[in-house]
Amino acid sequence: MSRETRRFMRLLVFFDLPTLTKADKRAYVLFRRFLVQDGYDMIQWSVYGRVVNGFDDLQVHLKRLSGNLPPDGSVRCLQVSEKQFAQMKLLVGLPRIQEKTVHAVQLVLL
Repeated sequence: MSRETRRFMRLLVFFDLPTLTKADKRAYVLFRRFLVQDGYDMIQWSVYGRVVNGFDDLQVHLKRLSGNLPPDGSVRCLQVSEKQFAQMKLLVGLPRIQEKTVHAVQLVLL
């Protein structure tokens, strides 16, 4: 795929998981650990996102995400273009370190 035809997108994952029992807490930790190990960055509490390179890569990560879902709670995902993500307004607070230093144009794909 040529550089001009790549369509960088962001896959955002929103989740609200129960943490009442020991099993719930374990499921929460395992899901969060999967997200971090799979390249997601925390945007804010219970909101994680990662860059994907086109629709095919998006489908791969959606399948991987589906295979690691916790048994209970609510998990949602949203795909947005890199341009849409860059236009997000931060209304209160400061940008996280990852938001300040890494943009899609700076990515190195191997």
